[in-house]
Amino acid sequence: MTHDHAHGHAAPAESEPLDEPIKAVYKHLDCLLEGINGLKKVGIRDFTVLSPIPRHEIEQEIYQGEPSPVRWFTLLGGIFGATAIFSLASLTHANWPMIIPGGKPLVSIPPFLVVTFEGTILWGSLMTLVGLLLNCRLPAFDLPKAMHDPRFTNDSFGIVLERTSGHDEAEIKQILQHSGAIEVTGGDGNGGANHG
Repeated sequence: MTHDHAHGHAAPAESEPLDEPIKAVYKHLDCLLEGINGLKKVGIRDFTVLSPIPRHEIEQEIYQGEPSPVRWFTLLGGIFGATAIFSLASLTHANWPMIIPGGKPLVSIPPFLVVTFEGTILWGSLMTLVGLLLNCRLPAFDLPKAMHDPRFTNDSFGIVLERTSGHDEAEIKQILQHSGAIEVTGGDGNGGANHG
């Protein structure tokens, strides 16, 4: 599971992409959270967090309680579905009218509510899926090689930085090492540094 923290925050103009992304590997969740907090304290917001399992602590640390933008996709999908299905049923009934005894209206709301409800649920769930895929940037065929570490799907957490956000590369590595990373590699400098 990846948590991309780039939304809502633009990297400074002097931030150039690194030839090799900086990757920090963590064995413990609390160390990872300390690393995220350390990066945020110095103003670095453009990083990706990798986790073998979903953890609400990671989302809380990254997003600080901001609600997910996926909910707007769900709302718009539900509104579209209700409107489209009710219109479809009403216009179909109006185009092929039947003789309805007793003066009942041709387009009656109660019988159409069931199909309108189903259309709301269908389109709301489909747009939720679309919103999830767009916000998670899936499918992610262009991920840096640093993110293809099998440890991130097994038992380790990670932080990957593709840009220095105008900060010194050595400073970033030091923050990651002091937060408890078992390994810090990459960057444009002299390779990586390991921290035991």
